[in-house]
Amino acid sequence: MKFVILAAVAAVALAAPDRTYGPPRRTYGASGSEESAEILKHDFVLEDDGRYNLEVETSNGISVAQHGSPDGPEDAVVSSGSYSYTAPDGTPVHVRFVADGNGYQPESDLLPVAPEFPHPIPQFVLDQIAKAAEEDRRGSQSSSAPSRRYSYA
Repeated sequence: MKFVILAAVAAVALAAPDRTYGPPRRTYGASGSEESAEILKHDFVLEDDGRYNLEVETSNGISVAQHGSPDGPEDAVVSSGSYSYTAPDGTPVHVRFVADGNGYQPESDLLPVAPEFPHPIPQFVLDQIAKAAEEDRRGSQSSSAPSRRYSYA
């Protein structure tokens, strides 16, 4: 249902007259210069069962390909696809993605990667763990001292 509403809003937005209000919009291409881009390809197919396919290409090298269907929990839309463009510094950017019950999951050579686990644990962290363990051990041996443990229901 949410997807149908989203598709209807997108259809209305695409069908709106091509009018601009206020100052003209500016777009910047890969070189950082001001330029306009023409839409070379725009294919959007929405099936009766909620499945869709979208393909867009522009004259300045931006391309998007995406498909999806209401296969998630409670008919949530699950989608996947890719997009690409050229960054202002001239670097080509290619991103593949999946959006499902686990959220938006992009993949690209340009995205930062976390170190693999287990990675080395810094010595100051190990020292702090040892100190906390020693304090716990000393606290459990003295029965006359009031308990430092708290619990919340």
